[in-house]
Amino acid sequence: MSFLKNVLNDSGIIHPPGFYIIGFQTLPFINVYFIFIAFVYVVTVMFNSLVIFTITSNRSLHTPRFLAVVNLAVIDVILNTSTIPAMIKIFLFKDNFVPFNICLVQMFVFYSFGTLESFALAVLAYDRLIAICFPLRQNSINTLRSMSCIVGVTWCFALSICVFSTCIMTRLSFCSSLKVFSYFCDYTPVYRLACNDYTLQWFAASVLSSLILAGPFGFIVLSYIIILVTVFRMKSLDSSRVKALATCVEHLIIVTVFYIPLIVIFCIELFVRHTDPEQSSLSLSLASCIPPSVNPIVYSLKTKEIRTRVLAILRKIKLT
Repeated sequence: MSFLKNVLNDSGIIHPPGFYIIGFQTLPFINVYFIFIAFVYVVTVMFNSLVIFTITSNRSLHTPRFLAVVNLAVIDVILNTSTIPAMIKIFLFKDNFVPFNICLVQMFVFYSFGTLESFALAVLAYDRLIAICFPLRQNSINTLRSMSCIVGVTWCFALSICVFSTCIMTRLSFCSSLKVFSYFCDYTPVYRLACNDYTLQWFAASVLSSLILAGPFGFIVLSYIIILVTVFRMKSLDSSRVKALATCVEHLIIVTVFYIPLIVIFCIELFVRHTDPEQSSLSLSLASCIPPSVNPIVYSLKTKEIRTRVLAILRKIKLT
């Protein structure tokens, strides 16, 4: 395949014109699945956009807590946008060739915002921790400025590590197969196609996956342990703490929906060599696409302040 040597730099590294995404080749009723995924994308964009508009257009919601909610909603929209439209184009319209540079861009965006999703859930846990454990000092500890700094740091960190992990992919040579067994330009399936040593890429994937999943997840678990200890030590529960504790239920649901499937999938993907590529693609697509559509429904729209203003917006639209 001489066209593989289309791009040959001074180091002798071969970059192909692109890759062929070939996941979901034999799964039955796959067209029905893509219709479902398209519906998930519509729900993701519609509900998260509604949350973003509601919070940004109401000054009373310009608080640290709702800044964290807006942050999650923005991440959700971009995360699903990075894969679902391309997935529909590839598998419904049979256009499965992805140029090399576009492949790296998609890889970067997906993992950047997947990382940010993980950190955003940890930020929401931090907000609940301060609200329940330090109610009298909440307004001085968790200010809009401090929350903005926390969110900004998570974005800088996530984008930086994903720039690094994506850039080292350019050091690989692809001189044989160009078939990526996934539903997008996934990191691990792509580097395993390389014909030179990909130890650095495997190490980066292993360490960073552990960091971006285990780190925030561990912080969330620790936060809820502290919250439960604080609650059980109370002689009586005032209404504000009961209300704050009730919001933890929605947060715990989206934490479970996001972390548990991804932790299982990434552990299998990184450390178990013999896995069914199509089953892996199906599992990862569900694990990455469903949470962004569920988050605004389970968490944001069940919050009284947001729900009240959303209903007011809908009534105004209906009257006009």
